[in-house]
Amino acid sequence: MEIEQSNIANLPTKYGKFKIKAYKQNNQEHLAIMSENFESLKEPYVRIHSECLTGDALGSLKCDCGNQLNLALQFINQNGGLVIYHRQEGRNIGLLNKVNAYALQDKGRNTVEANLELGFKDDEREYSIVKYILEDLKVDKLKLITNNPKKIKYIESLGIKITQRIPAITKKNIYNENYLNTKKEYFGHYL
Repeated sequence: MEIEQSNIANLPTKYGKFKIKAYKQNNQEHLAIMSENFESLKEPYVRIHSECLTGDALGSLKCDCGNQLNLALQFINQNGGLVIYHRQEGRNIGLLNKVNAYALQDKGRNTVEANLELGFKDDEREYSIVKYILEDLKVDKLKLITNNPKKIKYIESLGIKITQRIPAITKKNIYNENYLNTKKEYFGHYL
């Protein structure tokens, strides 16, 4: 697997000052967003955030993604750590297909049913870049910010010790209730 890397740069944000590094794997570019004190941390807080343009950038109320990213950046700024921005839009079906899945959800499908109807698996993501980033940044022990048991199992399968799980809980609304219920009932998320 050939991966290109950027240099580390400063990233001042509305959440605070961070360091940022980009990784390119095939046609996807991912980010490591680190607190300024990241290199000195023995057990950093880590959030593996799957890209969601509609939630992260547009403030969509159909999901909890943008709110989870905002909470993670605030938390990492205050407590130190890393957000891996995992650019696999729509559980890695891409933006065009995600919008098609939204149209099916408008007709009553949940996120899993919509993906399956479009010819995809319930979740097309793969995490090899996460392994690469954690190894590159020399993370072998962490406190994981997640509700997703699949991400916990993946990190543990790498031989990385998770010393604590921090929930990433946001508020339900009338638009994301079905989405959150599907995450809980189908994927087993800790909500």
